[in-house]
Amino acid sequence: ARSRTIVIFINQLRMKIGVMFGSPETTTGGNALKFYASMRLDIRRIGAIKTSDSVVGNRTRVKVVKNKLAPPFREVEFDITYGEGVSREGLLIDMGVDHKVVDKSGAWLSYRSERVGQGRENAKAFLKEHPEIAARIEAEILQKHGLGAPAANEAVSINGNGESKAPEAIPKPEPKAKSKNPVGGRRARA
Repeated sequence: ARSRTIVIFINQLRMKIGVMFGSPETTTGGNALKFYASMRLDIRRIGAIKTSDSVVGNRTRVKVVKNKLAPPFREVEFDITYGEGVSREGLLIDMGVDHKVVDKSGAWLSYRSERVGQGRENAKAFLKEHPEIAARIEAEILQKHGLGAPAANEAVSINGNGESKAPEAIPKPEPKAKSKNPVGGRRARA
């Protein structure tokens, strides 16, 4: 934490032979990484994203297998589009449906009373073409989580004088004073 560094190890799965119970999957390289890692993620492709003629990306599931820093065993699914990366529009659609910001009836997705698209891929294309609607959906999702500014359609909180009150900025932490000891702040014992 003090050095503000992160080390990422990428590994692969192998199958154990003759396993009758438990998972037959194991990672290579022994157990040291499993024990010393602060966080382990299991990343798997669960499907392909196709257009009419070709594959343009992957649907991906990430499971938190181990986490010493926050609650473990969480899962998330998202789209990775080739040449673009993680699909922001796909995340907005998924989170919008989960938090009832985007309505889903059958294959149709709609925001407020406006139809966004029939099917996920059409809705993603619509949000790419209309970034202002994507920004409103994002603002409402953040509002439901208690993050960010209020959504565009909601009034800003008013103080006792009837004046609108701007949200206060989060103060930045002040840097700690540097230690004069060359051994990283620890005192040498006599």
